Amino acid sequence: MDILVQQLINGLVLGSMYALIALGYTMVYGVLNLINFAHGEVLMIGAMVGWTLLQLIQKLSPDMPGLLQLGIAILGAVPVCVIVSVLIERIAYRRLRSAPRLAPLITAIGISILLQTLAMMVWGRNPLPFPQVLPGEPLTVGGALITPTQLLLLLLAALSMMGLALLIERTRMGRAMRAVAENPRVAALMGLDANRVIVFTFAIGAALAAVAGVMWAANYATAQFAMGFIPGLKAFSAAVLGGIGNIYGAMLGGILLGLIESLGAGYIGDLTAGVLGSHYQDIFAFIVLILVLTLRPSGLMGERVADRS
Repeated sequence: MDILVQQLINGLVLGSMYALIALGYTMVYGVLNLINFAHGEVLMIGAMVGWTLLQLIQKLSPDMPGLLQLGIAILGAVPVCVIVSVLIERIAYRRLRSAPRLAPLITAIGISILLQTLAMMVWGRNPLPFPQVLPGEPLTVGGALITPTQLLLLLLAALSMMGLALLIERTRMGRAMRAVAENPRVAALMGLDANRVIVFTFAIGAALAAVAGVMWAANYATAQFAMGFIPGLKAFSAAVLGGIGNIYGAMLGGILLGLIESLGAGYIGDLTAGVLGSHYQDIFAFIVLILVLTLRPSGLMGERVADRS
């Protein structure tokens, strides 16, 4: 039972990060029918900027409380990621909205490689030890252990997802996002600025990726230029699992994928005396992706929608 509780906690922590990243994929797809495969690199930039800010804080004010240090790192990473994401939309994607779908896909992969290379030039190719500013002593919950960093991650993820849901459902911009997602041409005829809505969508997704990036690096105590690739692919799998284009589906898919990975790796590791479990963890996301695309292409909460003309 202790193993089960521990793996459930690990799965919720991992799934919360996947959900935050998956929301960026699903919102952009909802308004543009575009898969932004450079989104994982936005997470990486958030982690790298957070690392830089923490290094600066610890030089200038080493006695600052750890929670405040991490808060400043997140608040500093958010605008940088927003700017990067808005520039990606403006430079790389805007002119390709009416192009064949292969063109923006190839462009997204190219942007991803470009951002990785730029990050490698700025921060180097070696992994960077991420400062552990929160207490490292874990807390005991039902016989399992959870660190203060993981508790903060769960809290931030829950607040971010609730805030996004309120934004989409209760605000004027949220209604505009839904209108553009439904039909951008009709929304424009009704007076909505589709470009403004699309830029706002990229910005919100980038802000969530920045939070996920800093907390991912804080949880695993490391950051490096290629760290966004695998989480980005897994978060895309989570978005497909939940139903890409549906924000609640992205949240559900992220949590489910984290639980599937954690439980699968934990119990396979137990059956193989701890030798193979961690090696199997990365394949679960892609097994789930294949199964979902084969059995239910629209995802758990997705709906079949006709292609836009």
